[in-house]
Amino acid sequence: MTSRARPLVLGLGLVALAAVPPVGGLLNQPFYVDLVRRVMIFAIAALSLDLILGYGGMVSFGHAAYLGIGAYAVGILAHHGIHNGVLQWSLAIAASMAVALVIGAVSIRTSGVYFIMITLAFTQMLYYLGISIEEYGGDDGMRLAVRSQFPGPLDLQNGTVFYYVVLAILLLFLVLAHRLIAARFGMVIRAARSNEARTRAIGFSPYRYKLMAFTLAGAMCGLAGALLVNHTEYLTPEFMHWTRSGEIMFMVILGGMGTLVGPVLGAFAFLLLENLLSGWTAHWQIIFGPLLILVVLYAKRGLFGLLPGGGPRDG
Repeated sequence: MTSRARPLVLGLGLVALAAVPPVGGLLNQPFYVDLVRRVMIFAIAALSLDLILGYGGMVSFGHAAYLGIGAYAVGILAHHGIHNGVLQWSLAIAASMAVALVIGAVSIRTSGVYFIMITLAFTQMLYYLGISIEEYGGDDGMRLAVRSQFPGPLDLQNGTVFYYVVLAILLLFLVLAHRLIAARFGMVIRAARSNEARTRAIGFSPYRYKLMAFTLAGAMCGLAGALLVNHTEYLTPEFMHWTRSGEIMFMVILGGMGTLVGPVLGAFAFLLLENLLSGWTAHWQIIFGPLLILVVLYAKRGLFGLLPGGGPRDG
């Protein structure tokens, strides 16, 4: 975006998001508050994937694993009577980071289809592990009896408070991601995507930087998983199925890879269209699929490129 268009578009978007709860209250339509909150949670997951896909060129089909790990961290603690939100969310982030570190340490040594298959294999392993543990519901999943509990005014049982918590986390991650991409860390990640051999020749270790990005992306998606299970109040292994990874990847591609605003736009477009089309027909994918193909073919920068001021530079 141009320097003038960027703050205007982002400002209008922020105002619109902040206005959803009061407008929903005036119209007596809490459904829209829940819908937009769900979209923002997936926007966080899509933003985390964009760090490694859009900027690092790492095509991971296993990103939903961290969504599931974050959700299970909250669900398992709640199952054992631990509802402290700080402990639950800290475990969600730490567990996702640890798993991402292991998966990344193995997969980043490869490239292309081998990288894709390794990340996919790890995700399916975790998915089948979730199915096999009967104590935590197995294939049927389990209910989250109480949402994560925090001291003071952060009462997630209040839908409006929960909404603004999700919005604040999304904005925080956008700011942090912008700072990371603008720093040396981001420049090395992008350089390694373009020419890894040259990046190594000038004294940087692409493997180390890519592993750091992979681990950070896993931590961000793990927190999105903690938010998602609080939103649905239900936990199932489907959170980490490979098809969920594909959906998150579609959000990134639809919105515009290698941008920060793009994954957010992609999450909104994907989930709002899904909600709209599924209300018309059970076979909504037949309509949705060609729409995605058209965007991929004719909008090289995704939806981000269609915005006023959307250009070849990062957003």
